[in-house]
Amino acid sequence: MRILLYGGSFNPPHLGHIRSVQTAAAALKPDKIYLIPASFPPHKPLPAGTPAQLHRLAMTRLAAEDAPGCEVSTVELDRQGPSYTSDTLREMKRQYPGAELVFLMGTDMFLSLETWHEPEVILSDASLAVFARETGREEEIRAQTAHLREKYGARVYLLEGQPVTVSSTQIRALLPRRRGREWLSDGVYGHIIRYRLYGARPEFDWLREKAYAYLKPKRVAHVQGTEAEARKLAARWGEDEADAAEAAIVHDITKKLTLPEQLHLCDKYDIMTDERDIANDKLLHARTGAAFAAELFGIPEHIYQAVRWHTTGRPGMTRLEKIIYLADYIEPNRSGFSGLEELRKAAYEDLDAAMELGLRMSLDDIRSRGEEPFEDTVKAQAWFLERLKERGVRPVPWAAPEQETGER
Repeated sequence: MRILLYGGSFNPPHLGHIRSVQTAAAALKPDKIYLIPASFPPHKPLPAGTPAQLHRLAMTRLAAEDAPGCEVSTVELDRQGPSYTSDTLREMKRQYPGAELVFLMGTDMFLSLETWHEPEVILSDASLAVFARETGREEEIRAQTAHLREKYGARVYLLEGQPVTVSSTQIRALLPRRRGREWLSDGVYGHIIRYRLYGARPEFDWLREKAYAYLKPKRVAHVQGTEAEARKLAARWGEDEADAAEAAIVHDITKKLTLPEQLHLCDKYDIMTDERDIANDKLLHARTGAAFAAELFGIPEHIYQAVRWHTTGRPGMTRLEKIIYLADYIEPNRSGFSGLEELRKAAYEDLDAAMELGLRMSLDDIRSRGEEPFEDTVKAQAWFLERLKERGVRPVPWAAPEQETGER
């Protein structure tokens, strides 16, 4: 039996790791393949901001799904102290007596092997698999191979093919800039975004693809329009455009759900509901949507609140909350109700005046249908009206029609 072992911090595991394993597996035809995440790598400390072991283990398992036959061993995570390769090989040899253990390693590790803890044990208990064609280092690799064979009787497989040169360090630097996804499997990237590991922020194309999958097809245009409007409003009022876009992309993510489905999410996320909530089931989507987006995409608190209040509004809204509320109301695909043009103009002239007008229009629309308005909206409109009075700003004039046709 031949067993291929590939250890590392996997912080995070990326496609370069998987392609290396696949290349080695194609050449060596192992019976088993193990990825072995390190607990405490002895050759270099884990950098600040490294996720907990449970996250590195989860990401490694997700990465292994892209390599058929690849498994993950917790032999180093289960062991206390530094993750010495010699100890790992002893344990794997105990588990698989008589098997040939082949340890896959990069060029730097191969060239520095004699500085490792108990190199003689490593070379006694395992064969080594090393890529032989790393640009500019072929001569060093050949010389080291000859040296180890002569001194230790080492068994070294020199693999053809060019390893992927991207590093986990480079990927960690890209993730907060909404980049780096091309080096990660979809499962690993989704885990990173869900838990916002490494300070990651989602790439917008990926976020749109994932969020749109939960929408009715006819709602996609509205969400696209809301994102475009939110970006424009954010630029006008000095808000973070990326935050505004992220909130807009997910703001209607649970909109299509039925009342029973909404209530199921309320129960799941411990969202308190009463008879008024159930009577206004269309408003539940803002609350369930914020919680669902937090679970799925790890949206931070300020984006969570912008989604949470985008339908009813609330007293004392933040600037981002106002922007998402208004973008949802005035996005380019909206039409068919009076006051829209006045609201669009006000949104770029005075955010508070626009909020008061939008809330007033919403209340008038609800009352025109003989329905009882939502309490949060009533309080919000009164709060913004008082704020305008304190500033000496007159509310935007608008006469409500007898019947309104707009729906949010």
